[in-house]
Amino acid sequence: MNQPLGPLPVLRKSGAEPFHASGNNLGFDLQMFWQWAVSDLVSNTARGVLAEFLVARALGIEEHGVRDGWSPYDLKNLTGLKIEVKSAAYIQSWFQKEFSRIVFSVSKKRAWDSASNVLDTEPNRHADLYVFALLAHKDKATLDPMNVDQWVFYVLPTEVLNKRPRSQHSITLKSLEALCQPVRFPALASGIEAAGLRQPA
Repeated sequence: MNQPLGPLPVLRKSGAEPFHASGNNLGFDLQMFWQWAVSDLVSNTARGVLAEFLVARALGIEEHGVRDGWSPYDLKNLTGLKIEVKSAAYIQSWFQKEFSRIVFSVSKKRAWDSASNVLDTEPNRHADLYVFALLAHKDKATLDPMNVDQWVFYVLPTEVLNKRPRSQHSITLKSLEALCQPVRFPALASGIEAAGLRQPA
C-alpha cells in the first residue's frame, strides 16, 4: 500500500507538549528543548530567525501559523506582499578582536517547492522587498537582542536591488544607507508599507 508523502501540516505548539514513550510522559517538554536549542539569540542562526519574528510581529502576522523554513521568501503580509529578511550584527557570541563588518547577502536563489519537491531552473529574488535587520548595539556587556531599541531596519524594494550596478551577491551597510533610511521597530510596519507602494505595477 502506497503511503501519502505530501507536505506535513505544521501546527503551532505551546511549549507544554511532553516528550513521551509508550504512552507515558517522560517529564520533559518542548519548552525545555527550546530553552536548550535557541537561548543564544546572538548566534547567527537564532538571530536570523529572531529578526524574522520581529518583522512578523511588527506586521501583526506572527500569530497566523508558524514560520515556513522552506518558502522561497520569509514572510507574507496581510496584503500578500512577499518579504525577505536578512540580519547582521556588530557583536557575535564568540571572542572578537573587533566588531563584525556589516554585509548582507542578497544573492539570487533557486526556489524549491516543498509541495512538489521541484527546484526552479533559474535563480531569482522571490520577495517583493527586503528588510535588512541590524542588531546595531555595540556594547557587549549590555547587548540584548530582545530589546528592540537595539535594532535598526532598512527596507528596500527588490527592484532597487535588481537595478544595482554593483554586486548582485551582497550589499554593505554603507551602500544600503545610500539607498534608504533606517527605521526603528515602532515605524517598521509603515516603512514596509511605504516600500511596498514603490513596487512596480
